[in-house]
Amino acid sequence: MTDKIDIVPGQTFAGFGFTIALGNLRPRLLKGEQIDLKAVGFSPIPTLKPQVVTVKVSHAGLDRMKMSGRFLRGDNFIIHPKVPIFAKLFIKVPDTHIWLTNPKPAGFLRWEGPIVLPNDPMIRVDLVSDHVGGPAQPVETKKH
Repeated sequence: MTDKIDIVPGQTFAGFGFTIALGNLRPRLLKGEQIDLKAVGFSPIPTLKPQVVTVKVSHAGLDRMKMSGRFLRGDNFIIHPKVPIFAKLFIKVPDTHIWLTNPKPAGFLRWEGPIVLPNDPMIRVDLVSDHVGGPAQPVETKKH
């Protein structure tokens, strides 16, 4: 048996899809509009299947953040889940923040939120790391 969830194309997103949606909605959000979208959410209760929930997307302002030894500017967008009142008694779903580069063009800069489940620890994913890294290196394998 396969479980299905109802989605609305162009209005339902999950994960990185919100970054793309925000890039397209950016002009409206920068003018102060708050937009309802749908998100695919997961429950900490193993017996529950993924759910589609309404989220309110808004612009929280222009921030600057340090990455890789320099300061970058980004528009902070909030994805706020609209959790039904009865569900708020059992679960707290934190907001997710996504920053897009400023000035345009809108590109991914930073993401902060729980990785999958609402009770997961909050994590941050930056476009540019503050840690010294290096290029990818091919892995040598034995040839048969």
